[in-house]
Amino acid sequence: MRTLIILAALGASLCLSACNTISGAGKDVSSAGHAVTDTANDAKPH
Repeated sequence: MRTLIILAALGASLCLSACNTISGAGKDVSSAGHAVTDTANDAKPH
């Protein structure tokens, strides 16, 4: 029973850390997309 609780706690902590990692990666990709969009808009002739 104790082993099951330890494994469940370990699994939950891994899931939470994975969610944070994916969230951070999403923010990085979004920032890169905004930078590309801004650069493209600056390069357009007005």
